[in-house]
Amino acid sequence: MEKSLFTTLTEQLEGELQIDGLSRALYATDASVYRKLPMAVAYPKTTKDIQVLIAFANDHKVGLIPRTAGTSLAGQCVGDGIVVDVSKYFTKIVHLDQAKKQVRVQPGVVRDELNLYLKPFGLFFGPNTSTSNRCMIGGMVGNNSSGTTSIQYGVTRDKVVAMQCLLADGSEVSVSSLGKDEFLQKKQEKSKEGEIYTFLDTELANVENQERIRKEFPHPSIHRRNTGYAVDELLNNNLFGSDTEDFNLSKLLSGSEGTLAFTTEVTLQLDDLPPPFAAMVATHYHTLEDCLADVAPVMQHSLHLCEMMDKVILDCTKNNRAQLANRFFVDGDPAGILMLEVKANSEKELQQQLDALLQTIEESGLSYASPVLKGDDIAKAIELRKAGLGLLGNMVGDRKAVACIEDTAVALDDLKDFIGEFTDIMKGYGQEAVYYAHAGAGELHLRPILNLKKSEDVKLFRSITTDVAQLTKKYKGSFSGEHGDGIVRAEFIPMMIGDENYELLKRLKSTFDPNNIFNPGKIVDAFPMDESLRYEVNRDEPEVETLMDFSDSEGILKAAEKCNGSGDCRKSHEMKGGMCPSYHATKNEKDTTRGRANTLREFLTHSNKPNRFDHQELKEVFDLCLSCKACASECPSNVDVAALKAEFLYQYQENNGYSFRSKLFAYNTKLTALGSTFPALTNAIYKSRVLGGLLKSVTGVAKERSFPPVHKVNFNGHLDRFRKAQDKKGKKVVLYLDEFTRYLDVEVGQDAIELLCKLGYDVQLHYAESGRTYLSKGFLKQAKKLAAKNLEELEPIVEENIPMVGLEPSAILSFRDEYKRLSPRKELLEKLASNSFLIEEFLASEIENGVVTADSFTQDKKQVKIHSHCHQKALSNQKVTFDILNLPKNYEVTIISSGCCGMAGSFGYEKEHYKTSMQVGELKLFPSVRKSGKETLIAANGTSCRHQIKDGTDRDAEHPVSILRKALIV
Repeated sequence: MEKSLFTTLTEQLEGELQIDGLSRALYATDASVYRKLPMAVAYPKTTKDIQVLIAFANDHKVGLIPRTAGTSLAGQCVGDGIVVDVSKYFTKIVHLDQAKKQVRVQPGVVRDELNLYLKPFGLFFGPNTSTSNRCMIGGMVGNNSSGTTSIQYGVTRDKVVAMQCLLADGSEVSVSSLGKDEFLQKKQEKSKEGEIYTFLDTELANVENQERIRKEFPHPSIHRRNTGYAVDELLNNNLFGSDTEDFNLSKLLSGSEGTLAFTTEVTLQLDDLPPPFAAMVATHYHTLEDCLADVAPVMQHSLHLCEMMDKVILDCTKNNRAQLANRFFVDGDPAGILMLEVKANSEKELQQQLDALLQTIEESGLSYASPVLKGDDIAKAIELRKAGLGLLGNMVGDRKAVACIEDTAVALDDLKDFIGEFTDIMKGYGQEAVYYAHAGAGELHLRPILNLKKSEDVKLFRSITTDVAQLTKKYKGSFSGEHGDGIVRAEFIPMMIGDENYELLKRLKSTFDPNNIFNPGKIVDAFPMDESLRYEVNRDEPEVETLMDFSDSEGILKAAEKCNGSGDCRKSHEMKGGMCPSYHATKNEKDTTRGRANTLREFLTHSNKPNRFDHQELKEVFDLCLSCKACASECPSNVDVAALKAEFLYQYQENNGYSFRSKLFAYNTKLTALGSTFPALTNAIYKSRVLGGLLKSVTGVAKERSFPPVHKVNFNGHLDRFRKAQDKKGKKVVLYLDEFTRYLDVEVGQDAIELLCKLGYDVQLHYAESGRTYLSKGFLKQAKKLAAKNLEELEPIVEENIPMVGLEPSAILSFRDEYKRLSPRKELLEKLASNSFLIEEFLASEIENGVVTADSFTQDKKQVKIHSHCHQKALSNQKVTFDILNLPKNYEVTIISSGCCGMAGSFGYEKEHYKTSMQVGELKLFPSVRKSGKETLIAANGTSCRHQIKDGTDRDAEHPVSILRKALIV
């Protein structure tokens, strides 16, 4: 299509239209196995914008692919037309009607954020997908999503009261319950809406059609049924033989995947908040057969949740930093676990329900362990289960658990037999499938493990899907329970509902959308399920040389390919965790972990350049990455964008040169060491409005920033002074004085020496530059050389098994992280990693072992708020800081629920990044600090964090060691 047409279209929109290669690549994939490069990506701001897009699509026979979070598993969100992303601007909660318990929202409202808004009113929206912290109402309606709570609260379709939509001619319609007279009135209208109601009346009043639908569609007892268009649901009203309900077209539009109309608002029926008292029983089984056999008996109880995880999923959690802690309840090596939750309005009622459930479990005798979880432990277990989709991306190599048959649902009584026959099919193909999800609803997310880069496995992809479709039909099940038909299952709709019913669906689509502009290729006239795959079949695998070692993922390309699109990185700052701070600030897909991994995969795969990293588009997507490492721990697939960025910067700069400013920041340690020779002169220049301003201008530093002062301190002399005062020396410990502590935050180093000595430790000092500045700017040759030097110097300390403690998280934790990619000395690296500690980790362990006690500290009352460094959150934990600051008996300590501070080393100093840096700080950290009383101590162990807090709030934050040193009374 001519570029001039898009230029004209852009001028007509209040929102944006992107036709550049990067934007198109970002939206070429979702969470499915498909890849389709769109013509353009639109971000409409108003309903009128969408009407303009509809008119353009009709005029030029272009498809419109609606998209919110892009977490669809069946390929609903990919297409070669215009992707219309409403997640950026259609995000308003329009109106809450407390009396009716209904809320009206735009399609870009995130499900969990909606429930945060509703909680003070005692209400919530029930359907709860595993992607609930980023999935949006528009997508949930499009897929008729269900999730873990459907056995109590139903599916999305049950909750949709009304919808505001745009039809294919651009007309705006309101859809809600209609009585017979209102329906007949609609039929009389000379409009597209009138035409639709006339068609539905003609087709669904036909007795033969009704009988055929009831005979061929999935069994009505299966709540999770979403095969094709829900014409079976439209029969359940007083127009077509039922006396219970009025006609509501939203029943049809829910689950239609944006193929019939474009939704701009949805009115939802809400429920009262669940009962406050809860318990979960996690039954463990030696075999899947035993696990499934227990589903029917336990479902006789009023469960709020009945979920299943198999061994494959559970094994994936072992390799994920965030989920490893959530495995606390797993006993042994079960083949499967059922998670059974009961809720009640009192402890007594809860215990009665729990006792009854445990009795049923005991009577069955099939499970070998049944731990009972309560309180926060339930949320941790549910988080483990929710991570299932993303965790499947953790499988190293090209064989992955593929979504194709993962959405089958059958009647609960048929589940065990269905799974038995399914297992036989898998054995016939030599497959061990993955089993997890909603056992209590008769739906398991079953996945074969395939390599879709190979033609033989692509054939298996089709064969297995076909066989399981036939099996599902045999049990009158639904082939699409909650994930939709999309591309992967739409081909099989004629098999599932019969050819005549399928022809009815085609006529319905044609009536709604005669030019096929709404999400073409989905549900009817489907794209082939084994084409347009994410990877070219039988391709010559690109060979990508790297300086860093990515062998843990079989190379950097496969490290990027671990991203399966589940979109955990799109959760907002309101949700738990820190991933991804730049997306929190910009709300742009390119600034997500997914966006960066997808773009890297695209260009490493399709580039024709000798250096595949040499692309401006890659520079753009990595530009706002703060290298916080939240993705390395929070992404279920363990996509470590900080490592990918470091390698990209190195490769790109090797081709395009290293800028003057990058050199200044990379070699900052040497420059700071030089400046510390004459600290008074250096600091005077820094503080000078003229000279400091000129320095900022020349180096590209934001004028709003202040340069950190440099210092010259004799740490050895400081140590000698306190060692002489020691009566006796205890345990040996090496205090690592990194480049930041040595020249900038010298008082922290001094406080650490005094604290450790007064607590009785025999302190040795080790001076070394960690290489953090090299790593952050992509100077990997220098970082690698420095790592080799440090390993050689540290080897004697490691071999003596003397604990080494560090003060700056980004420095000491590099020994656990980046050094493993920079050196081949794996055995020494493992020893170093296990022998290097944040000083908080070391002291917390000593407190736990009774070596350090509260007797050494003041009993004064103080309030302390903690902001932890990102690398600590990703590679260690915040609890150690909380524990050591709670040592003084009357210190009241809380952890600020914040993500990244926004400074990220040099990032926040760079003038083009200053605005984003401060936006990140304003999300949670700055407001929390400002709300704190002036007497409240702010603890922050990162040097960047302390500077950011000072610049953003004018409050002085202290290292936890400094706070503890001041609390000493010995």
